Amino acid sequence: MKTQRNAWIHTAVTVAVFLLGIWLRISLTEWAIIVLTIALVFMAEFINTAIEAVVDLASPNKHPLAKIGKDVGAAAVLVAAFAAVLVGLLILGPPLLEKLITVY
Repeated sequence: MKTQRNAWIHTAVTVAVFLLGIWLRISLTEWAIIVLTIALVFMAEFINTAIEAVVDLASPNKHPLAKIGKDVGAAAVLVAAFAAVLVGLLILGPPLLEKLITVY
């Protein structure tokens, strides 16, 4: 994980989401959805890293199929991340807005 900048970003966002979830006191069902969504993003990131390593090993020279494999792996991470943002907005958005409205 030391060399994977995106994994560090995912980790920072995960910590922020956990702290926000604690502050908002979300339900156990919402926690389960959040945890599964976070796991999905990390799984996609790890699979993408594995694909990149295998492609680099199998095809050290640039090859169009190697590029497609890497691009598709990266796209899977992007889809998972966008889905996670949507889940986060759906679960954390309403209680966050409610808390912010009552504060101001």
